[in-house]
Amino acid sequence: MTTEYTVPDTVPAGWTGSPHFRGAPAKGVSADVARHLDNVMPALESLRSQADRLSAWGAELAVRLLAGQRLLVAGNGGSAAEAQHLTAELVGRFDDERAPFSAIALHAETSAVTAISNDYGYEELFARQVRAHGRAGDVLLLLSTSGHSPNLLNAVRAATERGITTWALTGPGPNPLAAACHEAITVDALAANAQEGHLIAVHAVCRAFDAEVARRQSVMQGHAREDGLGNNGSNRSRSLRSGSRRDALEATPPGGATQ
Repeated sequence: MTTEYTVPDTVPAGWTGSPHFRGAPAKGVSADVARHLDNVMPALESLRSQADRLSAWGAELAVRLLAGQRLLVAGNGGSAAEAQHLTAELVGRFDDERAPFSAIALHAETSAVTAISNDYGYEELFARQVRAHGRAGDVLLLLSTSGHSPNLLNAVRAATERGITTWALTGPGPNPLAAACHEAITVDALAANAQEGHLIAVHAVCRAFDAEVARRQSVMQGHAREDGLGNNGSNRSRSLRSGSRRDALEATPPGGATQ
């Protein structure tokens, strides 16, 4: 027999003012919070074991976005918020001042989201946008604590059709989304703590991204200085050669013979 529960749409009037709910919270509440905080540690350790991949993702993003490619990201619910956090860091900035880079959160345009969901179904929400915005060589990053969201799995298929690299940031693996993408980082923790780990992962990728952008810009500036010095040296040599020819011509009397 299934027990049915009635969940009110709003908090009943006077509920919070009831004498039964006044006073300090129950002691068990602080224990719940401590347990939640303890459960963050497995998420952090899981990410630490995948630090090399986080670093590689940041560096690869720098290479592609500097070359004019684009990052597309998507997620549902809290994962949508984490995805949009990443695009804000790239279009805006993370730490130091730098150029803006192209990054689009596919869930953020409400008119497109509602139109596509209404006309094609929620499962096609991200796939259709991938087909619209994605180009070969772009990166699609999908965030999900479950790794089972149909709209994200459909987005992977659309990206694969177009030669777009797919990355997944999920909760515990294995899961269908991680398996479908080219690469994945799976956070071995409870759903809420995995999602908190996703924000740490986003910031770690941004840290690696900014470091690689700065390194490549430094190399390019070094080459530009070398080219400038080389051009100045060449100009000076040409000037010296021209000066020597002028001196020789001035030292040669008309008729060409030395008198």
